[in-house]
Amino acid sequence: MVRNIVVLGGNSHPQLIQTVSDILGVSPCNRILKKFSVGESRLEIQDSVRGKDVYIIQSGGGKVNDNFIDLCIMISACKTGSAKRVTAVLPLFPYSRQPDVPYNKAGAPLSKAPTDVNRNDFTFESRPPTPGPGHPQSQGLANGNGSEALHKKLAKTSMDQQNGHTYTNGITPRRSDTTDSLQSLTNGRERDGSTSSQNGYSSGQPTFTTHDYENQAMVARNMFNPKPGYKQWVAQAGTLVADLLTCAGADHIITMDLHDPQYQGYFDIPVDNLYGKSILKRYIQVNIPNFRDAVIVSPDAGGAKRATAIADDLNVEFALIHKERRPTRITDRQNATMMLVGNVANRVCILVDDLADTSNTITRAAKLLKKEGATHVYALLTHGIFSGDAIARINASALDKVVVTNSVPQEEHLRLCPKLEVLEVGSVFAEAIRRVHHGESISALFWD
Repeated sequence: MVRNIVVLGGNSHPQLIQTVSDILGVSPCNRILKKFSVGESRLEIQDSVRGKDVYIIQSGGGKVNDNFIDLCIMISACKTGSAKRVTAVLPLFPYSRQPDVPYNKAGAPLSKAPTDVNRNDFTFESRPPTPGPGHPQSQGLANGNGSEALHKKLAKTSMDQQNGHTYTNGITPRRSDTTDSLQSLTNGRERDGSTSSQNGYSSGQPTFTTHDYENQAMVARNMFNPKPGYKQWVAQAGTLVADLLTCAGADHIITMDLHDPQYQGYFDIPVDNLYGKSILKRYIQVNIPNFRDAVIVSPDAGGAKRATAIADDLNVEFALIHKERRPTRITDRQNATMMLVGNVANRVCILVDDLADTSNTITRAAKLLKKEGATHVYALLTHGIFSGDAIARINASALDKVVVTNSVPQEEHLRLCPKLEVLEVGSVFAEAIRRVHHGESISALFWD
């Protein structure tokens, strides 16, 4: 039994909270965590936390935003209750996949929403990024009317260039002025009572030469008619989430397999990033026959370091799947072409990655591996989020088995997917909590 310690759990993963508490020999802290009818969270801690070492367990799966706000409220309540130290334990860290860089992706926002959301004919080809909760996946320019509109605009532009049309007053057009944005500006002035000729444009639609359609992103942007000079940016969610946890009162963070290990640099407090490598490696040694003849495969270049670490420890061969985006024409979407680097013919392949959300990457990788002659394909993942149609995609894929940890609840996924197998991580987090509480080394957990 660990003394002078409090294990406080949120609503995201009750089973993991109970497992950690049983291993530590303490009872979970009594609390009331519910929601008012308006949706606001209500928290009441019914046990004393004064002078105690509090560990709050809340994973980032499910209703991510609600779980994160609940976590911040629990941290603040413990600090207000005079807790000696508050440690936030997040098996899956939320918002760790969103980079703090300017928006520069070509082709987004996509031009048309899909008309058929519930599909079973998966092709395991490139799909757009993960949609938000409750939003259908977008089909983009390739399958929607956006492609036809793009061809019409390109044809009109070509005719304008041949006829030598320019502005009537000889003004050279700016590259940021698109046809739709200038038309929107002209129509707005006419609605205000002014004529287009008074502003330097001829009456009717202006004709000019432009090469803006060479940029596919600018064509896709015509859906919402941006004003000249408009530029999109992504929100800096990484630093914001770190600041929110710190300002709420967290003294320490414990998580597992951050998507980007550099995310720890956003914090001004200690962050322990546990590795799921030992759990996955043990599964390979025990459950995969003749694993020394298998090939560890990274489904993308970003996970190569993670996969090679397991391959080196097991002394097995390594292969890499490289994604290459090269549009052949201006109208082509930048679909990722997957190329295998390595030999997998007549071998068992083990895909290793940190997480699977829509499962698009691992299912496409499995299709490529089977095409190259692999006999069996396993997918070993630390975090199995499986949002949207991920489970149906896995069931229809070439994957023989998918192995994940229970860093997020997997009961419903197990019921729907016969290929799924779940590994327990409660013992890893319980040992990490015990070592942090007693001031022992966390690095010893990685020596296996």
